[in-house]
Amino acid sequence: MLVTESALRTFTQNIFLKMGCSEAHAELAADVLLSADLRGVDSHGVARLTGYVRLWGKNRINPNPDIKIVHETPTTATIDGDAGLGLVVAPFAMQVAIQKAQQYGSGWVAIRNSNHFGIAGYHALMAVEKDMIGYAMTNASPLVAPTFSNERMLGTNPMCYAFPAGKYPPVIVDMATSAAANGKLEIAQRAGEQVPEGWLQDKEGNYTTDPHALKTGGSLLPLGGDREHGSHKGFGLSATVDILSGVLSGANYGPWVPPFVAFLEPPTDPVGLGIGHFVGAMRVDGFRPVDDFKNNLDTWISRFKSASKINPQQGVIIPGEPEYDAQIERKKNGIPIVDAVVNDLNELAKRFNIHPLAPPAP
Repeated sequence: MLVTESALRTFTQNIFLKMGCSEAHAELAADVLLSADLRGVDSHGVARLTGYVRLWGKNRINPNPDIKIVHETPTTATIDGDAGLGLVVAPFAMQVAIQKAQQYGSGWVAIRNSNHFGIAGYHALMAVEKDMIGYAMTNASPLVAPTFSNERMLGTNPMCYAFPAGKYPPVIVDMATSAAANGKLEIAQRAGEQVPEGWLQDKEGNYTTDPHALKTGGSLLPLGGDREHGSHKGFGLSATVDILSGVLSGANYGPWVPPFVAFLEPPTDPVGLGIGHFVGAMRVDGFRPVDDFKNNLDTWISRFKSASKINPQQGVIIPGEPEYDAQIERKKNGIPIVDAVVNDLNELAKRFNIHPLAPPAP
């Protein structure tokens, strides 16, 4: 079904309010989730709402965190999120990074004791709005096996880089460092479809296309899939995210990162506090005039868009372009929500005694 942005935003805010969040935090958390749905990243939008509620129900999310800086230099900081929603903690951290960048040219913030922070692009784009280059990354539940292993050691560990352009939308490189994000598996599960070979292996380390393989001891593969296709590079990128987000901040890292799903308990031997993030902002005018950079980036985009085509029907897609197009279309026509997610959300509505999105499916 199609849901208007305003209706979905109000519904989501009401759920966070029922969890005990302040109005400001509920509004911000809803904005982060809605940004994913609007940009077509359905795996990280309101489909995740029930997951946050379950974690809150297990006392693993603090709805009223005391987010604070615990270590600081003029250009860097470490923030403790007090087990708050990552949807709230990460924007707080990015504001700190932006403030430092405004004064000193760049700002870098490591975050510990947080939770799942939604799409990385939301946080990186906060810097772009200030004519800065934005960075955002996070470690995540261990679902990915490193090259030559069948043990889950890393998360999908997304990283995002965002660059302000002139006449074009920002260039946004927002990607998981695994062959596929876990949310893609959830989408395939709901649709009853198989996934491409190279995304997953079973518990013995054999390729599988079963999107449910993680439930039977399987693991996601690093970006590249196997050694011959560069999985060691995906492993290296994921390791970078894990070290910056977890080891540097004092959060958990590697196999100690607590799971997003509430039915699995966090490790009993933690090496840090909660989930970790890393964000940064750099002023473009710390290197050259902003307009000069934007004009050159526009030229870069134009040239890549005019590159010769293998297929006349398909040209080069600039990073962030599909999400920008989806946002325009969905703001105008509504956000499509699959029946399984609608039913989950309506169960939440029943639980918290708020208006449902639509009548429950028969």
